[in-house]
Parts: sequence; structure tokens; C-alpha cells
Amino acid sequence: MKIVQATIEDLEGVSNLFNSYRMFYQQESDLEGAKSYIKERIERKESVIFVVKDRQNYVGFTQLYPTFSSISMKRAWILNDLYVDEEARNKGVGQMLLQKAKEYAMEETGAKSLSLSTAPDNDTAQRLYEKNGYKRDTQFFHYELDLTE
Repeated sequence: MKIVQATIEDLEGVSNLFNSYRMFYQQESDLEGAKSYIKERIERKESVIFVVKDRQNYVGFTQLYPTFSSISMKRAWILNDLYVDEEARNKGVGQMLLQKAKEYAMEETGAKSLSLSTAPDNDTAQRLYEKNGYKRDTQFFHYELDLTE
């Protein structure tokens, strides 16, 4: 297995994983929408996507979005998406993606932090994140305003 930063040549494979990721979170399948979304992120350089390939099969991905910390006056990253294909689970793919995201954030961009969130019932992901040093935020409440309602 190898991990690479996704380019437009990876659009098909990443889009399939992204569509599966969205369905995992109870969204309707929308492969064309997934392709359009991922294509825009890559072309506009609005996110960084890492993908794990096992031979020619795409088995996992993570997508990072840039942000900044005003308090520290440094770059930060949001690890917004992480997904591993069901058949590739428990083979270290998630670990590879987390490690690559950390290396990229620290070494290539000098970021202050890398943050993520997951569903409260996603115990498997929570164990992986905590094993990798992520700590549950107890200092701040997070709020969201849905602008589509």
C-alpha cells in the first residue's frame, strides 16, 4: 500500500471513496456530485487530499482544509474527512492517513494544530484518534449555524 497526495488524475478513485464516506454519514449516494465537489477542491487548491492505494485500488482517503489560529498567529488544519473502504479496515490504512496528515501539517506547513470531529457513536474512529494523541475538547463548545434552513 502507498499513500500519495491526490491530483486530478485520482479524481475517479477519490470520488468513489468520498461518495461512500458521505453514505456512511447517512447521505444519499451522489457520485456525480462527489466528483464535482472533489474536482473543485483539487483544482482550486482549497483542500489537501491524501489517498491510500493498494495496487490500483483506492482504499482510503483524508481531506484537510486550511484555517488559521488568531491566538497563536499560525496556520492550522481541519482534518474534515477520513474514510477507509470496508474491505481495507483493520489493515492500518486509517493509521497511515493520520500519520501523513500530521507530517504534512507539521513538517510541510509548520501548523500549530490539526483538529477533527467525528460522530458520537463512531467508537472505532475515536479509539484510533485517541491512540494517535488527539484529545477530546473539553475547553470550548462548538456551535454551527445551518445557512440552508
